[in-house]
Amino acid sequence: MGSQQMLLLIVGVLMIGLMISIGVIMFGDGASASNRDAIANDLTAHASKAQVYQKKPRCMGGGGNSFVGFSLASTAQSNGNGAFTVSGATGTQVTIEGVGSEIGYDRIHPVKVAVMVRADSILVSELN
Repeated sequence: MGSQQMLLLIVGVLMIGLMISIGVIMFGDGASASNRDAIANDLTAHASKAQVYQKKPRCMGGGGNSFVGFSLASTAQSNGNGAFTVSGATGTQVTIEGVGSEIGYDRIHPVKVAVMVRADSILVSELN
């Protein structure tokens, strides 16, 4: 083999390696985005349950216009998408956080999404 052929072979191998590494990164980004969307959908469903709880009278097992006392059923605290926790339940709002099963934006910690629920609104925030 001549020196030109060796050079072309080396350049070709380097380009293929670069393309494979870019493909792996793009696949990982797609998986985390999909997991983030799934967590957000689950959180929106949990937020609807929180609003129902808040509007239901205390005598019927609800919050009586308060989120205090809202919690997720043990079967709703985790699924294939991730784990969910309720925090900061007050009279006017509650926060529900979801931690996913894929790596997030920082490429270290898992996907994390939070939803702040009020009586008339739901605000979804991506944390990682």
